Parts: sequence; structure tokens; C-alpha cells
Amino acid sequence: MNRLKRVILLVRSLLRAIFYGSADRVPSRISRIIVVPDGKLGDVVCATPVFAAVRKHFPSARIVAAGDVKFLSSILSDSTLVDEYVDLKGYPADAALLTGPSYEAAAKLYLAGVPLITAPLVGGGFSPLVTKPYRILTRFLKTYPYRMGEYAPREKLRCLEPLGVKEEDTTKHLGFSAEALKKVSKYFDGTFTVGLTPTAGHKIKEWPEERFAEVADYLVEKSYRVLIIGGPKDVEKVDKVISLIRNKANVVSVTDLNVDGLKALISKLNLFISVDTGPIYIAEAFNVPTIDITGPIDEREQPPRGKIHKWVVPKERKRPELFVLNAKSYDREEAKRQVNSITVSEVEDAIELLLQELR
Repeated sequence: MNRLKRVILLVRSLLRAIFYGSADRVPSRISRIIVVPDGKLGDVVCATPVFAAVRKHFPSARIVAAGDVKFLSSILSDSTLVDEYVDLKGYPADAALLTGPSYEAAAKLYLAGVPLITAPLVGGGFSPLVTKPYRILTRFLKTYPYRMGEYAPREKLRCLEPLGVKEEDTTKHLGFSAEALKKVSKYFDGTFTVGLTPTAGHKIKEWPEERFAEVADYLVEKSYRVLIIGGPKDVEKVDKVISLIRNKANVVSVTDLNVDGLKALISKLNLFISVDTGPIYIAEAFNVPTIDITGPIDEREQPPRGKIHKWVVPKERKRPELFVLNAKSYDREEAKRQVNSITVSEVEDAIELLLQELR
């Protein structure tokens, strides 16, 4: 959204505030709730506890996911969490929940006349998403505290607190179609199968290809099948990793799946390894054990938690460079140093420890 459009939205919102007041009125009856999940694939997966909590506490309400319809439906379809998908042009509802700071979403929902809009009041750090127009607009919304440096899925659940709901369950929820499951069944024959994704949406997180290749060799030596997974745009990087693997006999490239297929594939893995990127949260949602090569991100905020998940964190760093709400303002050289400081042996040690604990 360009500057002119942002200014126009703000002026329209201020005019509405003069005549109609704030969107902070809790309705006596809720039959339709809009949820606006923020961010990319992993962030949306980490917002699924919000959808699940809405379904639990407002079982008769129609749940609407608002944003990029194609993108959101590809992730959330077959999860039973969403009844309808809409764009952000503005639709009537009894309440709207923003799981992260979004000026455009807040303004459009406010202008649509939604009586209650909950929006995060971010503390504990700097976020470029918290713009001056957003701060002005939140004066007319019902805000909730969102703390950077804390577990993001739990912070997102705070969007329900203005409705009187305090929920602690951060379990992720996803589903996939029967057609997708059928398509990926060819990759599984009972062999212990490990998924390895060498790419990331944010390229600064990516670990060197040759190190992923060494990890793949280590897994092949254990007689595991290794799937090198990427999207259609990741073919070159996936091919580079495979070219560096010494023993390719039990290594398979998978780069032709859509999101539905990716969910089905990951759900059937015995182990998933990657940097901190969207597919690792798909694995978490399906209770697949994971190794998260965290690199420059803040491991407190979002990586999968629990007994079946391990983090490989840089040993020597003063502070993380990337955060859930701030992946734009960082020291590029230091971020790259942090991810490159993680060694192959550290990842292999994490794999060994996790496998021992799973036995």
C-alpha cells in the first residue's frame, strides 16, 4: 500500500471516529467473527490456536479468515477451523481479531463498521509494523498486550482476552485433502523417512547447501530415506544440495507440490529438519519430530516446543537478530554469521539426542 492510500485510510478512519466512535464495544451476541492471521506460512500456522480457541469458546459462531484468500485457504483448508475466506475490503462481523499489527487490516475493518476490533499493543522491542498511522488508529480499537521476546502463539491468543477468553492451548491445527495424501503416498514404503528443507522464505536464515548435504549423508548412512523438499521456485537450490551428497541412492527431490501436498507429505515423515521456516511449523502441527536450525531468530518466540522438538542455537551471540515482528531491521552481517556459526556436528548431535529420546 502506497503512502497516499495509507493517508486516505487514516483520514477516513478519523472522520468515522468523529461520528461513530471507537470499535471497542463487546457485543452481547457473537454470530460472526473475523480473524486476521498475520505474516507468512509459519506465522499463519502459529495463529491456528486462535482459530481453534474461537471454535471452542464460540461454537455457534461463523469463523471468517481475512486476508489473501488463495494463500490462507491453501494453508487452512481441511483443518475444520474456518467457515469462510474473505479479502480485506471490509466485511460486516460482530468482532474482528488481529493476531499481529496490521494498519491496513485494522483500518479497513474499522471502516466496515465492525463494532469490536482487537489489535495488539506491542511491547518489549521495536517492530516496523507498528507504524505511526497504526498507533493512531489503535486509539479507537480494543487493544491487548503483545510482548516481543515471548512465545508468539501464546501472545496471539491474547487477542481473545477482550472477549473474556483466556486460552493457554497453543496446539497447532492443520489438515489436508485425500487427493494430496494419495499423491504423496509414493514416497513412503515403511522406511524411516526424513524430510530436509534447505530453503527459507527469508534468505538470511538459510544454512549453507554443503552442510545440508553432509547432514543428508549422515542420515543415508543410517539407512534412512531422505526427501530434499522445496517449492517450485527452489529447484536450483534443492538440486545443488543433492549434487553435493555423496551417496544419492536413498535421496529423493520433492519440489512439485502445492501447499496441500506439502502438508500431506510432511505429516507422514518420521523426522523433519530445516532452518526456522514455514514447513517446520507444518511438521509441528502434525506432531512430526523436528530439528530447527534457528540461526539468527529468537528461539523464545516461535520455534516448535516440546519433547519431540530440538533447537540448534548459535553458541556465541549477544542477541538474536530476527524477531517475529521485526524481520526487517537487523544487522545482515551478524545475522549471517549467526546462522553460519552452527556446525554440522551440532545438528547431528541434536538428531542423535532426539532419536535416543524417541526410542
